[in-house]
Amino acid sequence: MFSWANKEQGGRNKDSEMFQTVTEGLQSLYSKKLLPLEETYLFHDFHSPALEAADFQSKPMVLLVGQYSTGKTTFIRYLLEQDFPGMRIGPEPTTDGFIAVMYGENEGVIPGNALVVDPKKPFRKLNAFGNAFLNRFICSQMPNQVLQSISVIDTPGILSGEKQRISRGYDFSEVLRWFGERVDRIILLFDAHKLDISDEFSEAIRAFRGQDDKIRVVLNKADQVDTQQLMRVYGALMWSLGKVINTPEVVRVYLGSFWAKPLQNTENRRLFEAETQDLFKDIQGLPRNAALRKLNDLIKRARLAKVHAYIISYLKKEMPSLFGKEKKKEELISRLPEIYCILQREHHISAGDFPNVTKMQEQLQNYDFSKFPSLKTKLIESVDKMLANKIAGLMSMIREEESRQPPQQVSGGAFEGSQDGPFGHGYEEGVRAGADAEDWIVCRDKPKYDEIFYTLMPVNGRVSGANAKKEMMNSRLPNTVLGKIWKLADCDHDGMLDDEEFALAQHLIKIKLEGFELPSELPPHLVPPSHRKDPTADTLYNHQED
Repeated sequence: MFSWANKEQGGRNKDSEMFQTVTEGLQSLYSKKLLPLEETYLFHDFHSPALEAADFQSKPMVLLVGQYSTGKTTFIRYLLEQDFPGMRIGPEPTTDGFIAVMYGENEGVIPGNALVVDPKKPFRKLNAFGNAFLNRFICSQMPNQVLQSISVIDTPGILSGEKQRISRGYDFSEVLRWFGERVDRIILLFDAHKLDISDEFSEAIRAFRGQDDKIRVVLNKADQVDTQQLMRVYGALMWSLGKVINTPEVVRVYLGSFWAKPLQNTENRRLFEAETQDLFKDIQGLPRNAALRKLNDLIKRARLAKVHAYIISYLKKEMPSLFGKEKKKEELISRLPEIYCILQREHHISAGDFPNVTKMQEQLQNYDFSKFPSLKTKLIESVDKMLANKIAGLMSMIREEESRQPPQQVSGGAFEGSQDGPFGHGYEEGVRAGADAEDWIVCRDKPKYDEIFYTLMPVNGRVSGANAKKEMMNSRLPNTVLGKIWKLADCDHDGMLDDEEFALAQHLIKIKLEGFELPSELPPHLVPPSHRKDPTADTLYNHQED
């Protein structure tokens, strides 16, 4: 059990709190410290609904967004390796609503209106978007090992043009913003043949403003173009994304073909396998980082709530007591950018913490500023103390939980066996090559290495470090890398290399030049036969030499 307390000068504990888990701590801090500030200054009307217990206790969620026929539903099918209730796949726009694919003992579908009244599901606040949305929102439950660790949200395919945006009947971008604030990962899917970003897709991406650390981009169906075309497609995609995602960093793009069918072009197979493994590792790490992500989101929410309180209280302070309220209201709304600068200097707030000024101006039109609450410093101080002291305690709890529990990661489905066995990524490549072979893999090139070895004038069957260095420097690898290779190859640590150790050094240089990483310790299958503890290895090696 973990605990920390605020202590008064007399040594007494005030507001002592004891939490069993990080999730419990987050929930308690929010309800006791941050929620009163949000309710006082109408934060839920302007920005985001209040958080509930299910928001803290829910499994990590992955949100898939993309234009129609980019393979969003097929991507989920690929991860789960089985169909899920309510799934429809086709070249035409098939998914016409939001589908939350979650774990359940019994397979079935829960309609949206029933879903938003379930206190165990983190979707209760979606009730605010009305029946037009709820009629197009379902929860697909099924017993699947992948879904024991994460939940996946499928979204409608985005089309270009004004027609679909009007016909939805609900604010699509606001729904995406709601999900974006609560999910752990946002995956934007693109098709190699559909790189254009429509107006609605641009609005959808902008709805994720402030969630840039959650966004990943997947270029699907990349096997349908050859290498030269893929380079052009990748460049065009990065150019298009640069106009929509306004960040100085380059967004991470994963290339591949995410379905269980043969590749149309196999020349980039190794690239697709490496990209798939990188994406899988990113998704597999979500359960392990879930508590940290929720803590990070709570901090962002607290900073925004503080800024919102300063804005609302400032508008209240500037209002006249009797006459000219409407005129003053219009003046304050028009001066909102200037007010942002005033508050920024007065309270030492970063410009990035302020909400979008245009949207804020639109929302303020519907409120009577004279009814806004004035600044209550106790509420602000309570949140400041939470950020300064309580959050640090939760951070230490996260590290404690990680050390006590085995690392959590997504398993099952496409994640099962993606690394082990002969079809795992990197099998028989780099230092892993020859792991299952009966002979020493270095033997295959040893005659060539022996020719070089005997030109270095060995003494008593060994070459000195100085002579070996001259040959190893021909690889043009940095000294730090060559030094590591020397330590791995000098098995008996005598500062010299015999013919087998020299051949091993050349083999490791070859591995590094081919773009693979060196091991921190020499794998057993790479240890030279004469340096192995098993005496039968020498017999086998000598027999092969004969």
